[in-house]
Formats: sequence, C-alpha cells, structure tokens
Amino acid sequence: MKYDFTGKIIVITGGAGGIGSHLARDFSSKGATLVLLDVSQSRLDALLPSLTGEGHSTIAIDLTQREEIKTALNSIEHKYGRIDVLIPNAAITTTDRFDERSLESIEYELDINLRSPLAIIHGAIPLLKKSSDPRIITTVSLGGIFPLGETPLYTISKFGLRGAMLSLSLDFAAKGIKAGSIMPSATDTPMLQREAVEGGNSLQFMDPPQKTDDVVKAFLKMLDKPRFEVYPKVSESWLVRFAMLFPSQLPRLMPLFVGKGNRGHKRYLKELETRGIARQVNGLWEIIE
Repeated sequence: MKYDFTGKIIVITGGAGGIGSHLARDFSSKGATLVLLDVSQSRLDALLPSLTGEGHSTIAIDLTQREEIKTALNSIEHKYGRIDVLIPNAAITTTDRFDERSLESIEYELDINLRSPLAIIHGAIPLLKKSSDPRIITTVSLGGIFPLGETPLYTISKFGLRGAMLSLSLDFAAKGIKAGSIMPSATDTPMLQREAVEGGNSLQFMDPPQKTDDVVKAFLKMLDKPRFEVYPKVSESWLVRFAMLFPSQLPRLMPLFVGKGNRGHKRYLKELETRGIARQVNGLWEIIE
C-alpha cells in the first residue's frame, strides 16, 4: 500500500539542505505538513515558498545545543500536537584527516552526525507516541558500512548511527514505532560538490553520484513498506557488504577501489565545471559562489 501523506506532520532536520529540501517539496506535494529544522534561517526562508499547501513551519536550530532541541520540540507540540514522521537528516563532513584536526572539531562532527540524531529521537518519543502510525527514518550512508579513510569522522559517525538505528529499530518495533534508515551512496548535493572540490573521498566517485530524486524514492519505499534499511543503489550496497565480509583484505582491495574512484572524481569535477558549479583557478578547484 502507498503511504498516505495527507495531514501527516513530518519533521526533517537539515531541512533546507540538498536531501532535506527535496524531501520537503515532494512530501508537501503529496499533502503532508512539514516542519523543517536547519541551522540557516535564510535557507529555510528561501525554501518555504516552494512548498505545496499550507501550515508548514521552519525552525532555525543549532543541533549541538540540547536546549534548542527541547525548545523546538515544545514548539512542535504546541502547534501540531504530535509527530507522524521524524527524519533526522542533518549531517556534515570535512576532508581533514583525523590526526590533523582539533579535538573540538572531532567532537563537533560526532555531535552533528551521531549524537544529535539520537538526542532529537529521544526527545520526540512522546510526540511520536501521539501519532496513530509513528515513523523514524534516519539518513545514514554506505559510509556506515564501508570505511572511508579520507573522511574518517564521517565514517565513524555513520557506522555509529547505523548500529544505533538497527538496535533502536528492534526496540521500537515492540512499542509501535517503525524505525529504519536510508543508506545512500554519494549524492549530488552541495555538500558532495564542496567535498569534491576540497579533495573528497575518491571512493565516493567509483560510480557517478546518484541524484537526490533517487534518495527521495528510497524514502518513499521505506514509507510504503517499512523495513530496517533501504539502499537507493542496490548494486553498490552488495559490493560494499561483500567487501566487508573480508575486512582484513581491505588493504589489498583498496587500491582497486581508489583507482576507479580517482577517475570518477575527475569526471565529476569536469561535470561540475560544465554545470557552472565549480572552476579551476591556478590548478586548484573551487566552488563558484
């Protein structure tokens, strides 16, 4: 059966970002009421007029501040009374190596990508229980299965979030809350575009980055037929899962992946240049602001 969006209250963190904004537009066109949380009020203001229907709202929030999460949830309770679908989607990544960055930056990335999703899920449970069909769907990543040495903190946080969601899915199933995760590979969003320009993780470019619409379709699959995990690119999911059956062989396998990824990375940069998103200046790539 197709999920009925009509009148559903759907909360999305990172709601003004690449994936979050596409989810918001699609869900609102199907009759849902959106509550979008994002660190940037200006991006939220720019997105809101593009949503179909009425009753949507936005909340500018720093997810590392637990009081701000609590205030946001209180606001949602006061205005809507419940949450039908919670989508902890916000995430960040950098190309800084683990041994070259500050402890504060390590803690910050872990907070955004791992601790804040768990914090908002924990705080939202009373509102989810007021729904007749409560759902939680997190945006994880194939980086939660396969180690990405060039972006270690992203991998660490996504490994943690995937494990957390598998555990919570088992726990919540007996409590009437359906929980699961979407496991996208590299997706053509502003975050990936910037990462590609800054160096990025070559493994993400073994295949051309998927479109945001592919990730939206994965969310729709999850809503139509709840399960623990959905992979937008099934072929890639089998590849990384097979590779992880033999983790001790990764040093031998990695050069094969990296070589293909480096070639794909170069193709993607040229594509961004053609699209007017990036350019090369004195041999260095940069985003065209």
